[in-house]
Amino acid sequence: MNLMIKHLWTQRWLGLGLLALGAATLTGCSHVKPWQRGALADYTMRQDRDPLGNSQAEHIFFSREAATGGRGVGGGGCGCN
Repeated sequence: MNLMIKHLWTQRWLGLGLLALGAATLTGCSHVKPWQRGALADYTMRQDRDPLGNSQAEHIFFSREAATGGRGVGGGGCGCN
């Protein structure tokens, strides 16, 4: 009896996990309409619009990761550049 209950709970969690994965897959991407592209290309949407904020974020990343730089550098990480 105990094994049957565990099996039912496992099936329930597996079903919920698959349902959540399906919902995330279906809602993950959206197409941008041509009239929405102007808003996305606005100056306020740029990440580098605030130099002070960028330096603060770089300091936070350096403090946490003990690494700096690497922003805006091209390459695939293979070391061939």
